[in-house]
Amino acid sequence: MPDTAPAAPVLDLGADETLHVLVPSRALAEAVEAVSPRIRAHRFDPADGVPTGEAAEARVMVPRGGGELTAEVWDALPRLRLVQLMSAGAEKFVGRLPERVVLCNARGAHTPATAEWAVAATLAAQRGLPHFTRLQEAGRWEMRTDHSLVGAKVLIVGAGDIGRTIGRMMAGFDVDVTWVARTAREGVHAFGDLPDLLPDADVVVLIVPVTPETTGMVDAGFLAAMKDDALLVNAARGVVVDTDALLAELTAGRLRAALDVTEPEPLPEGHPLWSAPGLLLTPHVAGAVPDTNARATAAVVEQLQRVLAGQPLENVVADY
Repeated sequence: MPDTAPAAPVLDLGADETLHVLVPSRALAEAVEAVSPRIRAHRFDPADGVPTGEAAEARVMVPRGGGELTAEVWDALPRLRLVQLMSAGAEKFVGRLPERVVLCNARGAHTPATAEWAVAATLAAQRGLPHFTRLQEAGRWEMRTDHSLVGAKVLIVGAGDIGRTIGRMMAGFDVDVTWVARTAREGVHAFGDLPDLLPDADVVVLIVPVTPETTGMVDAGFLAAMKDDALLVNAARGVVVDTDALLAELTAGRLRAALDVTEPEPLPEGHPLWSAPGLLLTPHVAGAVPDTNARATAAVVEQLQRVLAGQPLENVVADY
């Protein structure tokens, strides 16, 4: 997901200072207070108004979701220096925090589950499992031959932690994997190489952060460059794909897709994606496995331990 800066700041905390932390749940409050008696957790929901009392002394905020934090909230937190996310995606917060506040994500917390979804969705779509599930529900025994992941050419657009993990998980299927990212490096192509790479890919997996460059990246031109009957797998964000352009390709039967994210989201009742042919659709659940919350909590705890120890912050989200 978002790139992280190589050099990270240190949160300036007094040796005996109580570290006030805003958290979204009682469970997380218990977890962070268990780190040290110096930590005081305060449950905070923007719907309840601005923080007051000791909560207004918070140096760290762990928000739930994003987009609902107003200027009034920031003004009520003059000592706030760190927003620590429980997700890898940070697009709802980039460029929206006061300059004094550092933004960090939970890189790696969602990696295993999201990569697993990408592999599972690819396999299901390639082997036609949604089609056979519908036949099962109808009580019909009809054989047909579908695609295979074994030996496929897979283009992974996004070469961060999750993209690399997807490639490793797919390696057992003897796939030919190519990675693409914003900038080229050893073993990774640049976005500018996509026109030459797309026509050869049997499967294209999207796992990029939301940036001005990636918003709408998968447009009509991108899709037209894909080979006939190729599979598009979106484990990134819905805004990366032009929904109308994808619908046109699905309706024509030229491409297939597996989506965990859509634009708009949640997908409204009656939207044409619900009935689009050749589409496997899940409701943004790629990271929804039992271990994910524990991994995200561990990321918060580890960050607070670094704060107390005067160590540099981890997973600082770099500017896009």
